[in-house]
Amino acid sequence: MTDAKVAMITGAGSGIGRAAALALAHAGWSVALMGRRPEPLAELAREIGEAALPLPADVGDAAGVRAAFAEAIARFGRLDLLFNNAGVGAKPALIDGYSDEAWEQVVRTNLTGAFHCAREAFRQMRAQSPQGGRIVNNGSVSAHAPRPGSVAYTATKHAISGLTKSLSLDGRPFRIACGQIDIGNAETELAAPMKAGVPQADGTVRAEPVMSVDDVARALVYMAELPLEANVQFMTLMASNMPYVGRG
Repeated sequence: MTDAKVAMITGAGSGIGRAAALALAHAGWSVALMGRRPEPLAELAREIGEAALPLPADVGDAAGVRAAFAEAIARFGRLDLLFNNAGVGAKPALIDGYSDEAWEQVVRTNLTGAFHCAREAFRQMRAQSPQGGRIVNNGSVSAHAPRPGSVAYTATKHAISGLTKSLSLDGRPFRIACGQIDIGNAETELAAPMKAGVPQADGTVRAEPVMSVDDVARALVYMAELPLEANVQFMTLMASNMPYVGRG
C-alpha cells in the first residue's frame, strides 16, 4: 500500500514505456511495469527503486493480465493510471502478402491486449475508493494516416481510437477519464528504420526525422496529472518535420 498515485505501464521494458515509467516515478508516482521480457523490467525496477513493481506478462494473454493487475493492486492498493502502451508492427506488405500469423500477432498485441488491460483497469477504477482514474491509450499518427504496406498496424490503431471514445463515454459515471496520445516517429526500435529511409506514399524512399522518447514521457505526465474533471481526449505528438501533415 502506498499514498503515491499508482500507474500501470504496459510495454514498460523499453522505448516509450521505459521513458514513461522513469518520468512518472520522477514525478512521485508508484509504477507497475508490465512487459513480456523479465530482464529489462527487473533492471528498470532496480533503477527506480521501491516505487516500482516488475510484472512479466503478455498483454495478449487475458489470464496473465488479470494476474498482473491483481499483483499490482495487492502491492499498491489502487490504480490511478493505465498507460496502454504495448504494441508491435509487422513487416511492410500488401494485404495479400500478409500471413494469418502476422495479422493475428499485431491484432493480439495492439488491440486485444489493449482491451485486456483496459478491462482490468476499468474494473479496478470503478470499484476502488475514491472511485476513478485515467486510461491513456498509445495510438499513433497511423490512427489518422497510414503508411504504405501497414494494413494490420493501421487497422489496430484506428480501432484504438474507437476504444478510447467508448471508454471515455462509459467511464463518465465512475470518474474514469480516457484519452489517447497519437505518436509520430519517437525514436524506438520500432521507428529505427525511419532514420535510414522508409517508403513514402509517392513511391520514394526517404529518411525521416525522429524525436526523443523523453518528449513523449513528458507529455504523458502532463496528461496523467490533470484532475479527473479535465481530460486530453486526443493529443498528436510528433517529430516536427515528419511527413504527416501533407502525407501523400
